[in-house]
Amino acid sequence: MSSETDLIKLYSARILALAADIPQTGRLDTPDATVKRRSPLCGSAVTVDVQVSDDRLTGLGQDVKACALGQAAAAVAGGAAMNATFAEITKGRDQLRAMLKDAGPVPDAPFDGFEVLSPAVAYKNRHASILLSMEAIAEAMETVIQKQADLAGH
Repeated sequence: MSSETDLIKLYSARILALAADIPQTGRLDTPDATVKRRSPLCGSAVTVDVQVSDDRLTGLGQDVKACALGQAAAAVAGGAAMNATFAEITKGRDQLRAMLKDAGPVPDAPFDGFEVLSPAVAYKNRHASILLSMEAIAEAMETVIQKQADLAGH
């Protein structure tokens, strides 16, 4: 499925528009946690800053240096993740991974915007870049939640 027509579909106008308008860009001044993720295959990289309150993502900053697909994924993640719980973030991440790697269904709302990336299922070399933002957000939130539990003596 790697014909020129398929590649054109992969880089659709919707994907390119998302890549050009990523929400939550820039770094946070006082993050609760920061995670950097890099895809060794393509060199795409994402640095995510999070603020978490009551198990919800209340602040997000993203520094995205990725291909158009990684940027589009960061745009969807940035738009959908705010105010989501850790469970919702990890579910969205796991559903996105299943969509890409196992041709599973599109993630549930609020992460259903990842549907735009469904043509990338056939391009395994792009999966890591697409997963970067969601993996980084989940990892950063987990770090904060663990720190909070440690401080609470759990």
